Amino acid sequence: MNSHRLDERLNPESSARPAAAAAWHALFWLAAANGAGILLAVLLLFPALNAGLGEWTYGRWMMVHMNLELYGWTALPMLGFLFRIYGADRGPLSAWCRPLLWAWSAALAIGTFSWLGGHSTGKLFLDWSGYARIFFCAALLALWLFLAIALYAHREVRSSVAAWAGKIGGLLVLLSVPFVIYAASASGGYPAVNPSTGGPTGASQLESSLAIVLILLMLPFGLAPRKKGRTKLLAASWAALLAEAVLCAALGRGDVSHHRPSQYLSLASLLVWIPLVPAYYSTFAWNSNTRLWRNAMLGWWAALVITGWIFFLPGVLDHFKFTDGLVGHSFVAMAGFTSSLIILVMVQLLGEGGWIFNRARAFYLWQGGVIAYILLMTIAGWREGFDPAFTIVPGALRNTLYALRLLTGVLMFLASLDWLNDCTALLRRAERKTVEHELLVGAR
Repeated sequence: MNSHRLDERLNPESSARPAAAAAWHALFWLAAANGAGILLAVLLLFPALNAGLGEWTYGRWMMVHMNLELYGWTALPMLGFLFRIYGADRGPLSAWCRPLLWAWSAALAIGTFSWLGGHSTGKLFLDWSGYARIFFCAALLALWLFLAIALYAHREVRSSVAAWAGKIGGLLVLLSVPFVIYAASASGGYPAVNPSTGGPTGASQLESSLAIVLILLMLPFGLAPRKKGRTKLLAASWAALLAEAVLCAALGRGDVSHHRPSQYLSLASLLVWIPLVPAYYSTFAWNSNTRLWRNAMLGWWAALVITGWIFFLPGVLDHFKFTDGLVGHSFVAMAGFTSSLIILVMVQLLGEGGWIFNRARAFYLWQGGVIAYILLMTIAGWREGFDPAFTIVPGALRNTLYALRLLTGVLMFLASLDWLNDCTALLRRAERKTVEHELLVGAR
């Protein structure tokens, strides 16, 4: 028997440890980002407090909050996913997973101090500049090199030609990421505000939404085995994506009004994915631990597609554009759908260890906080559409909504602390299992 297989049989948690470590780092940055979010909510209620923060005022903490949510909370679980795909979480190479995670976290810590110091490109989610930009891209390159070594180390493992082609193709795509981010973050690249476009169009919204659909369709292949007899449904889903891509390519680009029927009617084609994505995911054999978060992800996916189309309709977008209403909708996408998808991935990777995300208290704290936040921001956005000064000038209704928003942030922060505490316990248990396993092997 292969020594790696023997190690996994005697110590079943050996390949789950890198996934647990990735989850811990992600949850640490989620808690940190949510803490920054609470500070931002306090500053919106009491702007005078900015004076006591020196140079670390609202604008700089906003960069920290948003970048840590993206590059920390949503990105680090994907490292655990890539470790599993390329076999880096098994055998001797697994010992290098945690240093890679620490390198990524170190880059985020450096980025945090850089952003608080006022270093930024002014581009949303591309605030990497100076030494922080170099460190983060170096971490990306280190990750790619590690995955390439892992793929080479497992070259003798039996696998289909399609699987090997997919892994090699994935590596080629991943190789471009650090260079693309480095170039896109440059001050001489495309401008932070693009004067050649009048804003989101049906084509641009459909294009970005189809990219999300593509990720949704690809993701299960590296996580769960396929069920037999569901080939037609899989083929139908990919055919629907191809048809949507053709439709998207046929739409006008540039400064196109969202009042044109071709723009908002074409975006309505995404509604077909509300039933299609759950059907597609039912063709894979998921760990029973994932049921809670699969249902949450699919529910938020339906909410995202429906509200995304409604908010784009003529009259509706004109009222909510540049208001807190769209902030609430972004929460549907990030805190609702994306976070549920991320946790689904982590629970599947952790297997039995996925219990850390299934405690009722943390689940309802998070989901309740997200739903309440969205409702509050929709109300604020609706009022702001009639009075642009509503969120700027303090008033009874505005202050009440923002105080309640602060409370929702506290609820989500508490949920993240719960998960982080349970994940810490999971890692400690895994370490004890490792020590016991090594003692057992030594005794043999």
